[in-house]
Amino acid sequence: MASRKSFLLRLDPAIHDALTRWADDELRSTNAQVEFLLRKALAEAGRLPSGAGKPPRRGRPRKDQAEGETP
Repeated sequence: MASRKSFLLRLDPAIHDALTRWADDELRSTNAQVEFLLRKALAEAGRLPSGAGKPPRRGRPRKDQAEGETP
């Protein structure tokens, strides 16, 4: 898996709460929701880099993938 960058993001508490509720509704973490929204905005603006990795898959890895087998 490619390495991921970390950074500090300061948000208004009301925005953070709304974002967290939205993420909970879609069964995502708040961090995953932020990345989802950023990717969507970049794609809609035509600014998503072609070299950007795919978003991480949600949930547990499939059993055959967890054991190192290819699908």
